Amino acid sequence: MSHADPFLARLERARSASKRLATVTTTQKNAALESIASELEDSVDEIVAANAIDLERGRANAIGEGLLDRLRLDTDRIRGLAAAVRDVIALPDPVGEVVRGSTLANGIQISQVRVPFGVVGAIYEARPNVTVDIAALSLKSGNGAVLRGGSAAEHSNRVLVELIQRAVSRAGLDGDAVQTIDEFGREGASRLMRARGFIDVLIPRGSAGLISTVVQESTVPVIETGSGVVHVYVDASAEEGMAVSVVKNAKTHRPSVCNAAETLLVHRDAAERLLPRLARELMGAGVELSGDEASRSAVPGVGVADEETWATEHHALAMGVRVVGSLDEALAHIERYSTRHTEAIVTQDYASAERFLAEVDSAVVMVNASTRFTDGGEFGFGAEVGISTQKLHARGPMGLPELTSTKWLVRGTGQIR
Repeated sequence: MSHADPFLARLERARSASKRLATVTTTQKNAALESIASELEDSVDEIVAANAIDLERGRANAIGEGLLDRLRLDTDRIRGLAAAVRDVIALPDPVGEVVRGSTLANGIQISQVRVPFGVVGAIYEARPNVTVDIAALSLKSGNGAVLRGGSAAEHSNRVLVELIQRAVSRAGLDGDAVQTIDEFGREGASRLMRARGFIDVLIPRGSAGLISTVVQESTVPVIETGSGVVHVYVDASAEEGMAVSVVKNAKTHRPSVCNAAETLLVHRDAAERLLPRLARELMGAGVELSGDEASRSAVPGVGVADEETWATEHHALAMGVRVVGSLDEALAHIERYSTRHTEAIVTQDYASAERFLAEVDSAVVMVNASTRFTDGGEFGFGAEVGISTQKLHARGPMGLPELTSTKWLVRGTGQIR
């Protein structure tokens, strides 16, 4: 069926292409992905030129260094995107995987197998890398993709989608499987949220405000990827070198992303021993610290923290610091302010580590490791669709299996009930 409405016509093209894509072989899908990776490498200059326009507009609009960092595509990052696409090629194809099955007493054989969702919609901001990641994962899992990448990355995303469509078509598959609706603006995003029958699942990635809007307004099923008010708790028994290394990496490695640490909690029995050095290392790396009274007493130059400090995802070199009296107090703070993304403890005490793992209710809970490891690529999933902070269907970094549903296949020989 063809639609006079150009917006619905685009969604229909993605839907029709997804039906054909659901039945193609793994070899065909991998060939399309290799074509995308090669096209990215061959189009570096074109992508960088388009991205430069977006960066210039971003600076003019004062979107902030955090968003500019997410928006930026240089030669190395584009090569990284191509490498991530090839990582997806190397991953097992989830489509057709038998999850479970049995033969009933009457001889009927039943099996639950993975199948594509159909069409995956994505709404995200200033992250052109997501355009490639979601397209690659959607294609490998047999899904079409409809992308709303936002005005900040409009030029970058247009070029990326065009080259993806070109590469997929060159590999013999339907390039219409990947579509962008950026040209339809905010109204297009609103319509995407209501496009039941065209979009099977919608995945928002971005600010807490964006995610909240999509969750509250969408009539299409949503997989919620959450913002990251991420904590690192340094326990009384923490080893100094490890604590410094983990905390500094968690905050400063890439402060603009959702798995960067935003709050440092330090046990009071470790504060005198560790907090001055932790603060010195962080402040030396440019981090602006705001703390409670105990941390301000321990370290000169720490600003005053307030309620907003503990609830903020900074996306920048800023961090809250609080001294706590016990593991219980740390757990209570995390329970109150966590966005259920990632939490970490640094400790040499086995019982504290196991309590932390058991009692913290977040998508990823870590012991003695940087929160920056909450990432589909680091988990071995290749590129990622996002990090789900909800509990239904998927939780944590989402790779290929999370872009599938299941159906039951029943094979009989004439049995009746």
